[in-house]
Amino acid sequence: MSSDRIIPILDARHTPDIASLGEERATGALHDRRGRVLHDLRISVTDRCNFRCIYCMPKSVFSKDYPFLGRNELLSFEEIERVARIFVSHGVRKIRITGGEPLLRRGVAELIGMLARIPEIELTLTTNGVLLPRLAPRLKAAGLQRITVSLDALDDPTFKAMNDVDFPVSDVLAGIDAAAAAGLAPIKINMVVKRGMNDHGILPMARHFRRSGHILRFIEFMDVGASNGWKMDQVVPSREIIDLIGAEFPLEPISPNYDGEVAERWRYIDGGGEIGVISSVTQAFCSTCSRIRLSTEGRLYTCLFAQEGHDLRSLLRSGASNAQLTAFIGGLWRGRDDRYSEIRTAETAALKKIEMSYIGG
Repeated sequence: MSSDRIIPILDARHTPDIASLGEERATGALHDRRGRVLHDLRISVTDRCNFRCIYCMPKSVFSKDYPFLGRNELLSFEEIERVARIFVSHGVRKIRITGGEPLLRRGVAELIGMLARIPEIELTLTTNGVLLPRLAPRLKAAGLQRITVSLDALDDPTFKAMNDVDFPVSDVLAGIDAAAAAGLAPIKINMVVKRGMNDHGILPMARHFRRSGHILRFIEFMDVGASNGWKMDQVVPSREIIDLIGAEFPLEPISPNYDGEVAERWRYIDGGGEIGVISSVTQAFCSTCSRIRLSTEGRLYTCLFAQEGHDLRSLLRSGASNAQLTAFIGGLWRGRDDRYSEIRTAETAALKKIEMSYIGG
């Protein structure tokens, strides 16, 4: 596959049709310029992390002297709840708490409790897992419904090379066990696969989590941000991963849980469970992307690969009414036309983009 043009350009921009606009008025759902419906809100609650994963927050960039955001720059829990409720009025039905490492945000269980009171939403959180033995019961009691844990290898040398701060695999496995014991299962486990780094661990991961009740998902190494040194030849295509696992444990595809789900789902034919692949590089899913992201200090991003965001915090802190915030969010989504993964080239991949550790993946 050529790194000059990775994926062909797909359909051109368009505006919502009359039926879409009618659905907006009837249900509160928002449609962007390509007809995509707003469904998912990802909220980053901290730009700090206790890992320095090479694909997200590399140690060479995020050193001890890095200027992380001050407390007064972060959105308060009350501000986050207010914004979340407005998004729900616009049709959002899934809210995911991210970071950095969200469990480093002091009192995060309190925020979960506040958001859990919002009706008609699925409330989830993504974490590296090492703080779950202490926090999982509290998070479940506060109303967290599901959890996703990042784990990029099962052998310590590879995992420590990936997280770059010497955390052992056992710390994450203990967190997964704690989350399951607290009732947060089924747990999704995400493995970012980088060729030449941890791709030898694909089959060991599949063997370990088969029949565990958890859902293992493999994510293609992506050009998020500008600090991870991404190159196309480091990407292991999802098709290759499915073929590798399927040769040992036959697989069959299964339908998505909902329109716009990014993971392609597969199950073991013998009943051993389910896995997923996220193919942002080799099989762009821009045409069904339903996500918007709220950064730690209140900027909205309509694409994971965005170069800049839209300042919501200034509106919040200048006394804007709910009606004004609703109009701002609605106008932003209706004007959305992002399709980065469809038009990715060697040139676009080199552009300065927002870092994953800041926007929350």
